[in-house]
Amino acid sequence: MKKALPLLFALMLFPCVLSAQKAKKVIAQAKTCIKNGKAADKHDKALKEFEKAEKSMRQLLQDSANYDNEKIWITLYDAIQAQYDLGNEQLYLKQAYDTTALFNNASKMFDVLVTFDSIDAKVDKNGIPKLKYRKRHGEILDTYRPNLFYGGAFFVNKGDFNKAYTYFDKYIGSAELPILKDYDYLRNDTLIPSAAYWALYSAYRMNQFDMALKYKELALRDDQKTSQTTQYLAEIYRLKGDTAEYVRLLTEGFHNDPEYPFFFPRLIDYYNSREKNDSMMAVVDMALANDSTNKLYRYAKSTVLLNMGKYKECNEICNQLIAEDENYGDAYYNLGLAYFNQAVELDKVAQRSRQKRRAIRELYEKSLPYMEKYRQLEPEQKGRWLPVLYILYLNLNMGEQFDEIDRLRSAAERR
Repeated sequence: MKKALPLLFALMLFPCVLSAQKAKKVIAQAKTCIKNGKAADKHDKALKEFEKAEKSMRQLLQDSANYDNEKIWITLYDAIQAQYDLGNEQLYLKQAYDTTALFNNASKMFDVLVTFDSIDAKVDKNGIPKLKYRKRHGEILDTYRPNLFYGGAFFVNKGDFNKAYTYFDKYIGSAELPILKDYDYLRNDTLIPSAAYWALYSAYRMNQFDMALKYKELALRDDQKTSQTTQYLAEIYRLKGDTAEYVRLLTEGFHNDPEYPFFFPRLIDYYNSREKNDSMMAVVDMALANDSTNKLYRYAKSTVLLNMGKYKECNEICNQLIAEDENYGDAYYNLGLAYFNQAVELDKVAQRSRQKRRAIRELYEKSLPYMEKYRQLEPEQKGRWLPVLYILYLNLNMGEQFDEIDRLRSAAERR
């Protein structure tokens, strides 16, 4: 048995030797391909050689025995860099080039060197990492890293939000890589907040809310897009069903940027749907303090006053709005509803007298021209004017108009 051990060991070692010899041969062939590609006189021929070299190196890496082979990784990087340089040359010469391929190659170069760094960082028998390539490769990564940001921007413009997110995620995440830690990107890179915003936006567009929230704190550091970031965060929490956070973000966004159009109407809608008139009025008054002539803010205040039953104040604002813009439909609606609501409230009183009936009719008559004007200006808003006009025509004994509105109501109910 003792004599058989060396033979057994040799047999076990033999496949490894063959594998190493094969890898050496394939690497040499790949280097030849890269050399031939650089010498080629035509773009397509060069690209074919470079892609062939890349493919052969990736095939070698499928064998776990080759994973730690430095020459394979370096040759793989050289093959991808040659493809990148080929595209970059076309860009420099203002020739037609494949922008997607250019950014993809930059990303692949980045991935190769980051992965290789984990091999370079493996410790020897004394527990000491080699780090033979880290400094040089770190400098290369720092040079090519901006391509990740611009690649992300390119894919946002293309509407490929999945790829855009991947690029921005890689760009931001690179700040934590050991090979790049000396650059302290989180402190020194002013583009990181912008990258975080676009990563959040891309994830939002894909309805990938957890991915979006990953970078919310960094995104909020982008001073140029604070309101947009707050808007998307508010929408994300609304869609996640977190109403408290949704309202908090709307309120915060409105306080920080009252002129940004997203926050005000949604705050008003939220409080209006819950009949929180005091909260609505607080928001409206804050808005008017910032811009006292804004028509939307004034209309919103008229709505709050209408809800609170302060009809005289409501009418004053609406009349002012109509005097400034005779086609402001919402002002006509609130005016008509103010008179209509008073008639309905008076009709609820138990006492039935001729004077009371006359007062009710007069209020319906005052409401009618405003509601008809609103219908004329906003014919598509049937859900608002149709039920009111139905009751007005009914109570004012306007048979022809009532028949027409009744047909419309019946048709709407059948849909």
